[in-house]
Amino acid sequence: QVQLVESGGGLVQPGGSLRLSCAASGITIDSYYMRWYRRVPGKERELVATITSRGNKNYGDFVKGRFTISRDNAKNTVYLQMNGLKPEDTAVYSCNANRDMNFWGQGTQVTVSS
Repeated sequence: QVQLVESGGGLVQPGGSLRLSCAASGITIDSYYMRWYRRVPGKERELVATITSRGNKNYGDFVKGRFTISRDNAKNTVYLQMNGLKPEDTAVYSCNANRDMNFWGQGTQVTVSS
């Protein structure tokens, strides 16, 4: 059974930082494309960041150098380091694993507010 469990969300002030984690079980993350998405109620889901099975990284245009995706193969965990957070980054952030099938985590809420 595949499980993706996100953690690390919370309330942070504008300009602050958070590190999200996505702990995987039932798959080996370095054989999947691993992605972070976010969703705001009433809006389309946005792709935040991707790390490919080869370790290549891509980001949504809105990231503008503020976020970094990484993975620790030994821990089978993907991370999203988010710096310079803005109120418009407030969303539920979800982890996705994609290869021949798609797997999703339950999401973690990030709220950026003063």
